[in-house]
Amino acid sequence: MPGETNLKALLKSMQPVLCSGEYVFCSVNNQNHSFSHLDPIGQFRENEGLTLILEREQADTANLSYTSVFSMITLSIHSSLEAVGFLAAIANKLAEHNISVNPVSAYYHDHLFVPASRAKETMKLLHEFSN
Repeated sequence: MPGETNLKALLKSMQPVLCSGEYVFCSVNNQNHSFSHLDPIGQFRENEGLTLILEREQADTANLSYTSVFSMITLSIHSSLEAVGFLAAIANKLAEHNISVNPVSAYYHDHLFVPASRAKETMKLLHEFSN
């Protein structure tokens, strides 16, 4: 079943869920396989290194450095990877409140990583789209 592409439907029906835990973004050398035992929820290879999105506890245990701690919010609507403007509308609303967001799009859902200290405020703002 294809995902939703209608922007109004996406915003009204996104059903944000604040996931438990704290998450961090870490970068490791692309050639360093000593971190293969970790269980990242996401990763992306860049020229500068491999970015791992990990639970904070995993990064601490592995002595990996990070600069910020995030909460993850999953938007529980099956959004199409071809939807236009969905994340832009969310990012703009959060920017109006000086909240940074690092979105990650997966096959079924979009996930937002926001500063842990602003997670509850972010949830309130996201719920405004459905009102």
